[in-house]
Amino acid sequence: MTTTATTPIVSAPAQQNSPVRRAKRRSLAPGERLPASRLVGPGLVLALWAAASAAGQLDPAAVPAPWTVLRTAGQLWSDGTLSTDVLTSLERAGYGFALGLTAGVVLALAAGLSRVGEALIDGTVQLNRAIPTLGLIPLFILWLGIGETFKIAIIAIVVYIPIYLNLHAALSGIDHRFVELAEVQGLSRNRFVRQIVIPGALPGFFVGLRLGVTGSWLSLVVLEQINATSGLGYLMFQAQNYGRTDIILVGLLIYGVFGLASDSAVRIVERRVLSWRRTLSN
Repeated sequence: MTTTATTPIVSAPAQQNSPVRRAKRRSLAPGERLPASRLVGPGLVLALWAAASAAGQLDPAAVPAPWTVLRTAGQLWSDGTLSTDVLTSLERAGYGFALGLTAGVVLALAAGLSRVGEALIDGTVQLNRAIPTLGLIPLFILWLGIGETFKIAIIAIVVYIPIYLNLHAALSGIDHRFVELAEVQGLSRNRFVRQIVIPGALPGFFVGLRLGVTGSWLSLVVLEQINATSGLGYLMFQAQNYGRTDIILVGLLIYGVFGLASDSAVRIVERRVLSWRRTLSN
C-alpha cells in the first residue's frame, strides 16, 4: 500500500497583509451642479466693472459706475417713469411671445405629422426665416399702422421661427423604430402622438422655446424706438438724445435681467418636465 504525502499550500505573509488596491475610475461627467452657477459669470462682470470704476480706469461720462446706475434706476422708479416703461415692455413682449409660441407649435405639429402639411408649411417658413425679420418693419407699418399692432406682430414672427424649426426638427428626428413598435402594439394615432411623439419632441421644443424667449427681448429693443411713447426702448432712445449713458445702462441691465430670468424659468420647467432623462446636465 502506497501512501502519498501532500504538502499544504501556504500563501506568503506579504500577500496576506498587503491590501488590495483597485484603480479608481475617473468620472467623465461634469460633476454635481454648482449652486447659483448661472450667476457666477454676470457677478464676475459686475465685480470687474465696479473695480475698474473705483480705480478710475473708466470714463464716468461713457461708462458710469454701477452705483451711479443703481442710483439713477432708483430715481426713475421713485418718480414712476421706470415702472410704467417696464410694465409696457412686459405687455408687448408677453403678447408677441404668446402669439409666436402658438403659431410655432401649431405649424410645427402640422408640418411634422403630415406630409401635406410639410409641403404647404415648411417651405414658406424657411423662406420667412431667410428674410431679415427687422427688414419687414416698413412693410408692416404700411399694413398695420404705426401703433402697437405691428410691434406685436414683429415680435411674434421673431418668436415663432426658432420654436417651429426646433420642434419640427425634433418631430422629424424621432426614430422610425418607435413607429414600428407602436404599429405592432396596435396604438391608435392619438395614443401614438400622445405617448411617443410628444415626449420625444419635448427636448427640441424647449430649445426653441429658450431661443424664442430671448428673441422677444432682442426685437423689443429695436421696436420700442420706433414711434413709441413708452417702454424701455423709448426710455433709452430719449436718454441718447440727452447723452444720459446711465439711463441707457439702466435699460440694458433691465433687458438683461429679464432675459436671464425668463431663460432660467424655461430651464426650470424643462428640468421638471424632462426629469426622466439622464443627461450630462442632471
